[in-house]
Formats: sequence, C-alpha cells, structure tokens
Amino acid sequence: QVQLVESGGGLVQAGGSLRLSCAASGSIFSINYMAWYRQAPGKERELVAVNTYDGTTNYADSVKGRFTISRENNKNTVYLQMNSLKPEDTAGYYCNARIYSSAYGPSNDYWGQGTQVTVSS
Repeated sequence: QVQLVESGGGLVQAGGSLRLSCAASGSIFSINYMAWYRQAPGKERELVAVNTYDGTTNYADSVKGRFTISRENNKNTVYLQMNSLKPEDTAGYYCNARIYSSAYGPSNDYWGQGTQVTVSS
C-alpha cells in the first residue's frame, strides 16, 4: 500500500509565503506524476499544480507566477512553494500522485489527507 503525508499548512497574512510538502511512502516502483489540488468551502476541488515524471510542470492560471511545484525524486516528495498569498488561496490543499507499485502492474491514484491553508486579509 501507498501513503501520502502532507505538511506545512497554516495561517498566514496576505502577501506571505508557505511551503507545503508531501511525502509518498510504501510500495512504490515509480511515480508518474505528483500534484496539488485545493478545495475551498462550497467549491469544487481544483488542480493547483502538477509535476510529471519528466519534470514538466503546469499551473492553474490563478497561481501562475506565485506558486512553484518541485520534486525530490529520491525522496518521493513533492513541494509547493506558495508566495504572495491571497485570501482567495484559502483552502484545504491535497496531494495527489499516480504511482506504480510494480514494473508490470497498473498505476493507481493516491490522495493525502489534506492540509489547511488560511490567508488572512
């Protein structure tokens, strides 16, 4: 089995910064991609940023230029550096990864438990 454990959320003033971390552990052969989603109260979960196996990154338009996703492959860890935070960034942030547990089996989708980010105005 595979687990994703997030850390780094908290309360910050507008204009501040936070760094989220997500570490994958367990039965991991390879990781196709790791991503961050967020969900605010009353809203649907949305993709914030994704980092694929070849290092390609993509961002939601709302965070481009402010957030940076990066990965440490040898630690199976993904980070989300969030700068110039705005009150509208307030949400639960969830780590997502598509992981192969063996060389021959299918990949599966995994989610972390989420970490809360609150940005005060």
